[in-house]
Amino acid sequence: MLILQTLAKPLITTTITISLRLLTTESTLQTQLANPPSPVDPSHVLRVCTILYQQQTSPDPRLHANLRRTFSDSEPTHEFFLQVCNKFPLTWRPVYRLFNYTQTYPTFQHTPVSFNKMLGVVGNSRNIDLFWDLLRESGQRCLANDKTFKIALTTLAKASTTLAKARELKKCVEFFHVMNGLGFGYSLRTLNNVVETLCESSVKLVEEAKHVVFKLREWIKPDGFTYKCLVKGFCEVGDLVEASKVWNLMVGEGFEPDINAVEKMMETFFKTNQFDEALKLFQMMRLKRMEDLGLSSYRLVIQWMCKRGKISQAYVVFEEMRQRGIEVDNLTLGSLVYGLVVRGRVREGYKVVEGIEKPDISVYHGLIKGLLRLRRASEATEVFREMIKRGCEPIMHTYVMLLQGHLGKRGRKGSDLLVNFDTIFVGGLVKAGKLLEATKYVERTMKRGLEVPRFDYNKFLHYYSNEEGVVMFEEVGKKLREVGMFDLADIFQKYGEKMATRDRRRNRAVES
Repeated sequence: MLILQTLAKPLITTTITISLRLLTTESTLQTQLANPPSPVDPSHVLRVCTILYQQQTSPDPRLHANLRRTFSDSEPTHEFFLQVCNKFPLTWRPVYRLFNYTQTYPTFQHTPVSFNKMLGVVGNSRNIDLFWDLLRESGQRCLANDKTFKIALTTLAKASTTLAKARELKKCVEFFHVMNGLGFGYSLRTLNNVVETLCESSVKLVEEAKHVVFKLREWIKPDGFTYKCLVKGFCEVGDLVEASKVWNLMVGEGFEPDINAVEKMMETFFKTNQFDEALKLFQMMRLKRMEDLGLSSYRLVIQWMCKRGKISQAYVVFEEMRQRGIEVDNLTLGSLVYGLVVRGRVREGYKVVEGIEKPDISVYHGLIKGLLRLRRASEATEVFREMIKRGCEPIMHTYVMLLQGHLGKRGRKGSDLLVNFDTIFVGGLVKAGKLLEATKYVERTMKRGLEVPRFDYNKFLHYYSNEEGVVMFEEVGKKLREVGMFDLADIFQKYGEKMATRDRRRNRAVES
């Protein structure tokens, strides 16, 4: 692991003025505001989509003639075009054929919204050659905006993960040059928006983002926000080596690491079992930039100290936070409660909970989770009952924790058929119509003689989150009470009642 360099103060940088080309003319905006989208007939959209799908390979004259029959009394609108794009999110040909058809109407002018919608469909279908041509056309028509850049770079970067990696990565950089040649100019704001999108946890294309940033350094100089996105992106994928390299480069260029980037680095160190490195970074922040440390930073450190059983150190950090006047939240207190209970200091954990004026779900979760770790499931269920009395509504995670505490992650097989794991859960899957899940379970346990590694309580509870589930959970609760398992009976019945209430709320919202 590379050693993090000393945090440096930010250097004074000169402001670079970048001329930006207007992407949408004033007249177009006025037209859109004056003419709001008119409602679209769903049956008309269905007829057009059927023609586009069935005749997507037909010659243009034949296809256009059939489409004109459907538009005999009207012309296609932008809203209609968007509706068709929504019907074909992964198929480029029907959308592109409709796009060509709209060009036969002189009065139909595409907007950045409609053009970006089509670009998204073509990009999702991985037709890179057509996608590249449409990108250039969007620039020539002055319809490109920041969203166009995001769609372009995300699609090209995803395509670069295939065999043609070098070619598509080159296109990512070339796109900026092409747009500059069409008058859009090199924009740091646009680059940062693109890098932020590529580094998001749902996308995870940070390697491609880094390639674009470094290849464009001669034309667009990255700033602290650019480096922060890269650091967070590499932390998301668990690559601390690259994150440290970008961090050192950022500090070397005079940019002060953002507190969000610092917290992300600490969190990644904690997650990868590099506890000492995380504390070194935290100590560095305490010495150099104490004023930047806030509630989120202290909460992160306290949470992981409690997970590692370092309660005394956690209390030191906790007292420092209070002395600085930072208001303690329930998430931090919940972590302390969990840490105390897990270490066997249950009374102290209860005292902390009793001292909280308005405990929320995070506090109760810390207490319940700690008791379950000590194999005190019955006591955890009492806490569950108490939180409901105080008006704190349990969530799905609450029930999953309690069921795992009582039944285990693999499920418990009782000698009594009424409370046998297979009878309750596998039988319930069959009743819910989830035959595939039930069959997989039976095959692994009966035919192959293997233990199921973990039963998915989330899916099972989700299957019965409806009115039918109330009846099922009531029956299971009665059977459990017959054999004296009152804790499990309360958990199942409470879940059924809460889920039924949630369904009724949904129904009332729909009716109103």
